[in-house]
Amino acid sequence: MLFFVIEHFKNGDPRRAGERFQRQGRMLPEGVNYGASWMETTGARCFQVMEAPDTDRIREWTRHWDDIVDFEIVPVLTSADFWSKPR
Repeated sequence: MLFFVIEHFKNGDPRRAGERFQRQGRMLPEGVNYGASWMETTGARCFQVMEAPDTDRIREWTRHWDDIVDFEIVPVLTSADFWSKPR
């Protein structure tokens, strides 16, 4: 499954997350794969595409960051996958 993950840095400050990432990496559990990410120009949010078997596995990853980041997790499909299903 694909997930669009929006990271809301607590207090709008990405520094603590950046420092932890430099020390410990992304800390992904087995089966969770990073696709790509983009930072909002203000630095208050990060937008990521992740792949995982299910939402529980994504939540396993976000627990490493919950103290400094609030997460919005949106399951998504590629446009091709969405339109290939009968409507």
